[in-house]
Amino acid sequence: MNHGQITFKPYSMEQMSLLPPSLDELIPAQHLVRVVNRVVEELDIEPLLAKYKGGGTSSYHPRMMMKVIVYAYTQKVYSSRKIEKALWENIGFMWISGGNKPDFHTINNFRGDTMKEAVRKVFASMLEFLVEEGYVKMENYFVDGTKVGANSNPHKVVWAKKTQRYKEKLQKQIEELLDEIERVNECENEEYGEENLEELGENSAITVEKLKQKVAELNEELKKKSEDPALKKAVKQLEREDLPRLQKYEEQERLLDGRNSYSKTDPDASSLRMKEDRAARKPLARPAYNVQRGTEGQFVVGYSIHQQADDTSCFIPHMQQQVFPKSKQFKNGSGDAGYGSEENYAWLEKHGMGNYFKYNTFHQEQHPPRKPELLEKVLFKSTYFPYDQEKDEFICPAQNRMVYLETKPYKSKNGFLSERRVYECLACSTCPLKSKCTKAKGNRQMQVGFELRRYRQQAKENLLSEQGIALRQLRSIEPETVFGDVKHNMGFRRFMLRGLKKVEVEWGLVCMAHNLRKLAIQ
Repeated sequence: MNHGQITFKPYSMEQMSLLPPSLDELIPAQHLVRVVNRVVEELDIEPLLAKYKGGGTSSYHPRMMMKVIVYAYTQKVYSSRKIEKALWENIGFMWISGGNKPDFHTINNFRGDTMKEAVRKVFASMLEFLVEEGYVKMENYFVDGTKVGANSNPHKVVWAKKTQRYKEKLQKQIEELLDEIERVNECENEEYGEENLEELGENSAITVEKLKQKVAELNEELKKKSEDPALKKAVKQLEREDLPRLQKYEEQERLLDGRNSYSKTDPDASSLRMKEDRAARKPLARPAYNVQRGTEGQFVVGYSIHQQADDTSCFIPHMQQQVFPKSKQFKNGSGDAGYGSEENYAWLEKHGMGNYFKYNTFHQEQHPPRKPELLEKVLFKSTYFPYDQEKDEFICPAQNRMVYLETKPYKSKNGFLSERRVYECLACSTCPLKSKCTKAKGNRQMQVGFELRRYRQQAKENLLSEQGIALRQLRSIEPETVFGDVKHNMGFRRFMLRGLKKVEVEWGLVCMAHNLRKLAIQ
């Protein structure tokens, strides 16, 4: 085939330029790296500077390190080794680093240690920048949560129920062994008496400290009875087998700290149900963190990391961790039914924020089921019983009255205190609908929180208003879009670092990277 008539552009790998081009000339004017550079230059990095003590060899400037790491996160580069590689090969990284090439150890130490206490303040500085530039109005705070996988082995998990079961079994074995020792000795040691044996055995749980004390006492007794093989064997088992096991279980309980589980490779992570596994018919449980974030205008304006699975108990701690611009406060709070608890409603009211949190029966109230069998189940729920305010009575579906009995204090699992009024129907014994209404042998009772009912009525009125309808529409595209960008576009589905503090740093970097990506397309 003849190629003589085809013209190609000049190509020579040995061609030399009279003047080598600067990196700045090679970066387009609207490139994302320029946005990162401009915004980070405006941020207050005084909290980062405070981490440096001075003296010794010179350090890389924290503003440069901040630029490099944030830009790396915008490019889906999360590994410190890959960031180091990009500093040698990628023009954008070369330009924003000013030619500096910190190694992966330096990058990892800066991200995991230097930024540990300062990242939230730096994020607050970015939020202040977004407010000043008009991108964030500080009007509506859309809150939502998701599970992000931990950097840990999914098969090495310690479960609270198993730990408790194994500990109780071990304590029983120790009690039996101590009883056997007493039988070998034929009588109780007069030096300690019945009280000590009873305390250690039957009436209180055996702890590490108590067992150490008992082992020390038995060792002293063994000095007097050195020829007693049964006593020697028993003491050896207590000291070498039972005591270390008991120490292990108590340490596990300390790490659990009220959680249902923790990961052996990242003890701060809990086993949470994930939604990512589409092949599984139900969500798969694996070590993860519950990530809470607040958004407005699809910018992340607040974030926090939690170890518990439910969003309900995360809202107040989440808000307490946020640092908003001075003298500014979000006007409204918007969230799904997972946040519709009495304590969260009370917090919104206390801080003067509009209540736009759904509750678990909101949609059901707007769209009652049409099927008779489903409608019947709804009607027998106490939430739908009419209330006679004058008589302080509720009316059941059989038109019988439920009278007031007493008022009880109520404490939520998070420690929130409130009141519950107890009502009882006195006609259940002759009611033909009792089998559908209650499984109680006697009369049906129900506990009513009137303060919760007031909050729910307030939320309902707000949600059905014109502004509420608009916020409900926005809520479906506000936080979900942010998580979609982070998980799918940025490819961030699992943390690289381990430990709660370091995970908070990493998620703060992810949030800043998302905001800069969003800012670049404005």
